[in-house]
Amino acid sequence: MLRLARENPCRGCRRIHGELLVLGIRTSASTVREILRQGGIDPAPERTSTAWAGFLCSQADALPACDFFETVTLTGTRLYVLAVIGHASRRIRILGATCHLAASRVARAARNLVMDLEDCGSRARFMIGDRDGKFPGLFDAVLKDAGIGVVLSGVQMPGMNAFTERWVLTSRRELLDRTLIWNQRHLVHALREFEEFYNSHRPHQAIANARPLRALPSPIPATDIAARLRLHRRDRLGGVLHEYWDAA
Repeated sequence: MLRLARENPCRGCRRIHGELLVLGIRTSASTVREILRQGGIDPAPERTSTAWAGFLCSQADALPACDFFETVTLTGTRLYVLAVIGHASRRIRILGATCHLAASRVARAARNLVMDLEDCGSRARFMIGDRDGKFPGLFDAVLKDAGIGVVLSGVQMPGMNAFTERWVLTSRRELLDRTLIWNQRHLVHALREFEEFYNSHRPHQAIANARPLRALPSPIPATDIAARLRLHRRDRLGGVLHEYWDAA
């Protein structure tokens, strides 16, 4: 955990605070910040939000967002990944990775997404995306048939799809920049592991440090922390990702 704080004190403070909440330890972010400061790790200034981001948050329940991003394997093959994130839940869905962006494959990914949203009872009305040529007209048509309109972001305005752009940055910083990708199969495996970690374990400040698919546990009484806290750690992908839980 201290490694997170040293890489970025401000982000590391929030991550440590979130991890403690996941373990049932209720403490304030200011307490974590003070402990880090005493250890010689000063917090960085907070980022300011934008009006557009505020609008997206206010309409979050009906606004999933999607985007393609690219990565390169050790052999130089360029692979394209399609991901969708829910604005309200922060749940991420990896729809696939391919080196050939055929319209039929992208449309099939859209149909799989529609079925997944229906299965989980989502009431999505709009899909935010950009004007990337990787999205064929068939992609929009599949969503439209399901009652989901496509809202395109402005030209050279990534802030209009800020939630997805931020997730892409997170996936690069926490996974892809630390992993040597051998091929498409390896990439899909790594992304599935990250998807499960992101949805079921990683705390998110935007949703009160809960997880998209798992609520926070009941807090541990302060008097019982020292007596019953038995921390275990599970490593994913050879130690790239870490999960912590109380095994007491």
